Amino acid sequence: MSVQTVSPPRDQDTRTLLATGVSTLGLVIAFGGDGWRNLLTWPGYIVLCIVVAIASAVVLVRSRPRLRWSTTPKSLVAFLALAFLSLAWSAYPGPTAATLVGTVLTTIVGCTLALALDWHGVERALGASLRWLIGLSLLFELVVATIIRGPLARPWDGRGADAPLMDLWSRNVLFEGDRIQGWVGNANLLGIIALLGIVVFAVQLADGSVRRTTGYVWLGLAAITFGLTRSSTMMVAAVACIAVLSAALLARRASPRGRLALYGGAGALLVAAAVIAIGFRGAVLGLLGKSADLTGRIDIWAEVASLAERRPWFGWGYSSPWLPGAVPFDDPIVRNGVEQLQAHNAWLDVWLQLGIVGVVLFAGVVVSVLWRSWFIAIDRPRTGLVDDAPYSMTALLPLLVAVVLVVQSLMESRILIESGWVLLVALAVGTKVRPLIERSGGVPA
Repeated sequence: MSVQTVSPPRDQDTRTLLATGVSTLGLVIAFGGDGWRNLLTWPGYIVLCIVVAIASAVVLVRSRPRLRWSTTPKSLVAFLALAFLSLAWSAYPGPTAATLVGTVLTTIVGCTLALALDWHGVERALGASLRWLIGLSLLFELVVATIIRGPLARPWDGRGADAPLMDLWSRNVLFEGDRIQGWVGNANLLGIIALLGIVVFAVQLADGSVRRTTGYVWLGLAAITFGLTRSSTMMVAAVACIAVLSAALLARRASPRGRLALYGGAGALLVAAAVIAIGFRGAVLGLLGKSADLTGRIDIWAEVASLAERRPWFGWGYSSPWLPGAVPFDDPIVRNGVEQLQAHNAWLDVWLQLGIVGVVLFAGVVVSVLWRSWFIAIDRPRTGLVDDAPYSMTALLPLLVAVVLVVQSLMESRILIESGWVLLVALAVGTKVRPLIERSGGVPA
C-alpha cells in the first residue's frame, strides 16, 4: 500500500514561516528604530540592523524570486541610482555614503517582504510587527508611569531628565492626558504605528485571517494608542484613509461609466478640500491642535527651500536622515533645543538632496505605487476567462498603507528612511510583481 505525502499549506511550510518571521523582525526594528537606538546606543543598533539585513538577504536568496526587467519598478531603480550617483557631487560625501548604507539595508528588508512573501504573508508580518510595537509601547508607558514615576531620558544621554522634552524617551504623561510617545519616543511616530495597526487589524478581521476575539482586542488597543498620541498628521491620514476606502468600495460596485463619475466627484472634493484648507487655514489648524506656523515647520521649510534653490537641479547630495553637520546650512536648524535631522517634508528633503530631478523620480515612485494599488483594490483578481472571482479585502491593504505614507510625507520625511522606506519599497516592488490579490483560504490564526 502506497503512502501519500501531504504537503503543509503554503503559509505554514518551513520556508514561508522563516520568511514571515524574519520579515516581522525586520519591520519591528524598522518601526521601532528610535526605541532600539535608545536601548542599544547607535553602535549596538547598527550591528542589529546589519544582522537583520543579512538574515533578510539570506531569506530573499533562498526564496529564489523570478526577477524580470518587465516587473521591476523602474522609477524606484532610477531614484536609487540617482542617490548613489550623488556621491559624485555631494557636498558631504562621507555622510552620503553612510546614509546610503542605511538605504541599502532597508531596501533589502522591503524587497524581502515583497518577493519572499505573497500579499497575505505581508499582511501577517505587518500585523505581527504592529502588535509587538503597540503592546510594547503601552507596556513601556505603563512601567514609566507606575514604577519610574518620572520623565525617562535616553540611558546614554548625559543630560538625564534635564534633556529637552523632544529628546526624552518618555515624558511620563500616560495618566495626565498628554500625548504619549511609546517605545519609539515620539508621539507622531507612535501615531503612524497605531494608525497602520487600525488599518491592518481591520483588514484582517474583514478577510477572516485572525480570530475575531484576537482581532477586536488588537483593533481596540490600536485605537486607544492612536487616541493617546493625538497626532494631527495621522488624524488627517485617517480621514484620507476613510475617504479612499469609501471610494474604492464604491468603485468595486460601479460600472465603467460610474467609475468615471466617481473620479470626477473625487476630483471636485479634492479641490474643495484644498480651498477650505487654504482659505480657512487658521480654523483648520486650530481643530488639529496646531499653531499657525505648524509647530515650527514653516520656518524649517523656508530654510530648506532657500538652500535647495542654490542647487536646484541635482541637489547637495543624498543624506537621509541628515547626519549632524551633513547639510550645509550656515547654522544647524534647532527647534525647542533639539537639532533637526530632517526637513519635516519628504518632498522638500528630496529637492534639497537630489534636486528637481530627484523630486520627479520620487514622484514617479509614489504615483506608480498609488496607481497600481488603486487598481489592485478595485478590480477583481482575474485568473481566468471569466471575470467573476470574489474580491479580497487584503487587496485594499496596499492602497491604504500607501495613502498613510503619502500623507505623512507632507509633514515628516520618514518615508525616506527606516519603516517608511521599507514599506515604500515593498509596495513599489510588490504591486509590480504581484498585481493580483485573491481571497485568502487560510485558517484564522
